[in-house]
This record gives sequence, structure tokens and C-alpha cells, in this order.
Amino acid sequence: MIEVKNLTKIYPNGTRGLDDVNVDIQNGEFVCVIGLSGAGKSTFLRCLNRLNTATSGQILIDGEDIAFAEGAKLRSIRRRIGFVFQQFNLSTRLTALENVLAGRLGYHNRFVGALGLYPQADIELAQNALDRVGLGDKKGVRVDELSGGQQQRVAIARAVAQQPTLILADEPMASLDPKLSNVIMGLLKGFNKDGISVVVNIHVLELATAYADRILGFNKGRLVFDGPPSALTESEIERIYSGSVADL
Repeated sequence: MIEVKNLTKIYPNGTRGLDDVNVDIQNGEFVCVIGLSGAGKSTFLRCLNRLNTATSGQILIDGEDIAFAEGAKLRSIRRRIGFVFQQFNLSTRLTALENVLAGRLGYHNRFVGALGLYPQADIELAQNALDRVGLGDKKGVRVDELSGGQQQRVAIARAVAQQPTLILADEPMASLDPKLSNVIMGLLKGFNKDGISVVVNIHVLELATAYADRILGFNKGRLVFDGPPSALTESEIERIYSGSVADL
């Protein structure tokens, strides 16, 4: 489904966010991305969704290179990729249902969202997504009245309402306690079992090994581990989380 070839991202200050990354992600995989802060995890996800534009390389989704796509082509691609942010990225003055409906904006012109003129099919889709994350009874509640865990579930429902083939989640548990972290990972795993590919940038190694089919480990912009949780030995963990990448 996703082929990443020689992907490099160099920021204006000269920092290499990604350094010649090559990886394939298959349909239906649940992938966790691990590494220290600044290792390139968020840059990797944001390049896949084109929130960041790579300096060089290719990102092929179903054989179509999106690394430098623009305009209508980029909008079409983003419809297929749901993104869950660390800080939820919700409109706090809107209700839970209105926020989830925002996941349908890519399918309509700008007036639909501005005037709230969503078709009934979209409303039913959004309601179903809220039901799936356990918030069906909160559809009319303003987001700023919800807890952090509830807000992140609204964000997941919004991503699912896009009817994506891929969900990217960038540190979705960073602001949550351990119990809620398991709830969020469980929801993502449930949607993965429905056939949606999931890639999660995560800072808790125990959660990564518990939920992932496959783990990608980054160190200073380079992909230094790619394999199942069972292959994540102490020496591999050391390679990912410590030392200079020049020594690896």
C-alpha cells in the first residue's frame, strides 16, 4: 500500500529530520513508530500525509507517488488518510458531532462545511463513528466540555468518518494517563481489524510491543529497526534509543 523510497527531509536550519528512509507498509498492518524525541517519528508521519513536504525521495500509495503532489491530487490523497494529532486539533466551540463531520469536508465544496449543509448520509456516518468510540451520547456536547480522553476519541471518530484506507496517529496518548492510553490503542486496533491500516507514532515502548504487528525504530532521522515486536531485543532497543547514529 505504501512504499517509501529514499525519503529525506532537511529543515531550513540544516537538520535532517529524515535521512534516506526506505520502507514498505502493507495493507492492513498495525505499525508502531518508536524512537527518542527528535528521532524523526513525527516528521515521517507528516511526510506521509503531506503536512510536511519531503526534500527528496518518493512516497507511493497504491503505486501513485504523492511526495510532491499539489492541488486536487493532494486533496484526493488526503481523503484516504485520516490523521490523529497529539493535541486533538478540534474546534472546541463546536459539538462532538460537528467536529466528526469535519472529516467529510474533503468530499464537498467549502460551502457545505461553512453552512453546515452536510447530507444525511454524512450525518449518519459521523454518528456511527461516535458510537464506535463510545461517545454516541455526547454528539450534542461542545468539545470544550469533554475530558482529554473523550476529545481524543472524537478526533479518532473524525478520522474514521473520512472512510480512510490509512490512519496516521502522531503521539495520540501523549496527554493521557496509562489507562486511557490503552483505551485509545484498543480503539485504533479495532478499526485496524476492520481493514484500515494504522501507523502510530508512540513514545511508550510497552504499548508499542503490546499492540503492533510491526515496529519501525528511528534514530536521528534514520530507520534503524524494522520488524515484529518479537525481534525487538535489548540490543535493538539500545540501537534505537541511545548512541550516535554514526556509530550504528
